[in-house]
Amino acid sequence: MPFVRRDADGVIDAVFAHAEGEAAEELPHGHPELLVYLGIDANAIIDADEWLRADLALARVIEDLITILMDKGVISFTDLPAGAQEKIIARQGLRSEVSYVASLFGNDDENFL
Repeated sequence: MPFVRRDADGVIDAVFAHAEGEAAEELPHGHPELLVYLGIDANAIIDADEWLRADLALARVIEDLITILMDKGVISFTDLPAGAQEKIIARQGLRSEVSYVASLFGNDDENFL
């Protein structure tokens, strides 16, 4: 977490990666005062978070679509570029690990996979 130094009015006037001199106050990433100092619009972060969630959900849909197309014989796994093949294999491995852990704890909800 970043460390901040404040001016006489209590406003952040410097940010450091480590505690230094008068910069001993530690603030969490995303703290409103820190965002103001950095000139970052908090609303933009919220929008970016929404985009990230939407992108992750769409990635799951695309992964499922590829699986359906392969199951129906429309495409084969080897039709995909090598980079895409590697990503799909890695993602399938992660999904099976998460599925196994979820089964240990009795989580029947597959929406998080």
